[in-house]
Amino acid sequence: MVKICCSLLLLSLLSVQLKANPGLKVRITQKALEYAKKVGVEILKKNMEKEQFPDLIGYERFGLGNVHYNISRIRVTAVEFPNVSISLIPRSGVKLVIRNASLTIDMNWNIRTWMFKDGGRSTVHISKVFVTATFSTPLDSIGHTSVSLSSCHTTSGDTDIKVNGKSGFLHDFFIKYLKKPIHRSLATNSCPNIRSGIQMIAKDFQSLNVPVRIDDLAEIDYSLNSLEVFRPYIDMDLKGIVYPAGNYTGPPYVATPFAIPDQNDSMLYLAFSEYFFQTSLFSYYTAGAFNITIAKETCRYLNISTEMFGSIIPEIAKYPIIPYPVMMKLTATEIPLVSLQQDSFTLEIRESMEVFAVLPDSTTQSLFTVNVAANTSIALNVFDQKLTGSLCLNRLQFSLAHSNVGSFEISFLENILSYILQTEVIPSANAKLSKGFPLPNLANIILTRPHITIAQVQISFHDKVRDNGLKLHQGRFRDMC
Repeated sequence: MVKICCSLLLLSLLSVQLKANPGLKVRITQKALEYAKKVGVEILKKNMEKEQFPDLIGYERFGLGNVHYNISRIRVTAVEFPNVSISLIPRSGVKLVIRNASLTIDMNWNIRTWMFKDGGRSTVHISKVFVTATFSTPLDSIGHTSVSLSSCHTTSGDTDIKVNGKSGFLHDFFIKYLKKPIHRSLATNSCPNIRSGIQMIAKDFQSLNVPVRIDDLAEIDYSLNSLEVFRPYIDMDLKGIVYPAGNYTGPPYVATPFAIPDQNDSMLYLAFSEYFFQTSLFSYYTAGAFNITIAKETCRYLNISTEMFGSIIPEIAKYPIIPYPVMMKLTATEIPLVSLQQDSFTLEIRESMEVFAVLPDSTTQSLFTVNVAANTSIALNVFDQKLTGSLCLNRLQFSLAHSNVGSFEISFLENILSYILQTEVIPSANAKLSKGFPLPNLANIILTRPHITIAQVQISFHDKVRDNGLKLHQGRFRDMC
C-alpha cells in the first residue's frame, strides 16, 4: 500500500519490551488506520495510473506448439478498491485485506505461432482481485525486532481482453493465451511489492533510534521502549529523553509511570511526562543556557547605569558625576524545576544576579549580588511539527546575597530589577522557545487540530492527523499565562 498506510501498519508490528518508564507515550487509534486506509487507497490509485510497468515476454504451450507473446506499453487507466480493511491483531500484528479490487489496463500486444502472427492495442479488465497479507515481528539473531510478511496471498477472478478493431475465431482463440501471463504477473508481484514497501518504511522508523538535534546545545532520544497492539489502538512508549548535545550520560532523574487517558475518540494521542521536560531543563542547565549577561550593548528598552541605583544605594551615589554603565550577570544556581498539575504547567527558576559597574578602562567592579527566584507559566503551541512554548512571568522574589556598596533595602530595587527581567530576559527566552522541540516522525503524521490536556505528571494532547503530503493546519493550545 501507499507509504502512509504502510507506515501506520508498521507501527503495529514492533513488539520489543523494555522495563524503563518512558518520557513520551503515543497512541494511534483504529480511526487513524481507517483514515490512512482512505488516503492511502486514493494515492495508490493515482500512483498506479502513473506507473510504468515492465514488458511481459514469454510463451505459452498449446496443442500444436507454442504461443509466443510480447506485452508492452502497459498502462493502468482505472483501478477500484471497493473493500479494503485493516484489522489489529492483539499482541501479534496486523492484517490487511483487499477484496473485489478491479483494474483496467491498456497495452500493446504481439503474438505469433507457426500458423498465426498478429499484434495491436487492447484493453484488459481484471476483476475480483483479492489480496490478504499478515505481518508479524519475530526477533532477529541479535535480539532486535524485525518485520516480516508472515503470509500473503493474491487471487484474481475474471480477465476480459478486448482487442481494438479486430475479431474472429483465430484472434479469440489465441488472445486467451495472454490471460495467463497477466494473471501470473499480478499474483507474483503483489506480495513482493508489499514486502518491499514494508522494508522501505522500516528504514524510516530506524530514524527513531537516532537522536534528533534540537539546537547546538541539546538532542532528543525518541527511541522505542515498547509497543503493544490492542484491538482498538496501538500504544507506543518512546524513551523521550533530552541530552546535552553529544553527551548521552543518563540524567539524574527516574521516570515515573504514567498513562494516556482512556480515550479513543481522536486519531492520535501524545503524552509528555514531567520527566521529558525535566531532562530538557537539565540539559540546558548543564550547557549553561540559563546563564545570561545583560549589558549596555544588549539592552533594548533601558539604559542601565550607576545613576539608576544612586538614589537607592548611597555608596553608588558617591560615584563620579558621569555615570558608569552597568552590567548584570545571571547565573543559574540550581536546575530549574518543572511542575505539571491540573491545567497548570509551571517552572521554578533560581538565579544569582551579580551587578557590576563598567569602569572607563573597561574593567568591572562588583557592586552587589541578588538571589532571584522566578515562578513562570508556559503556554504551548504546535507549529511546523515542533512543540514550541512561551514563558509568562508569574512571580519574582529577590534577596540580597552580598554587597560591596554597603547595606540597603532590596525591596527598593525590586521594581527596577523586575522591569529589566521582564523586558530583557523573558523576550530572549521566548525567542529561543519559539524555535521549538521537533516532534517524533511517526509514519509521516502531522498534527492538524491539537488539543491539550494538562494533568498531574503529564501533558497530553490529541489530534486529527494528516499525511505530510497534505496541508498542515496550525493549532494552538490553551494559553496558560
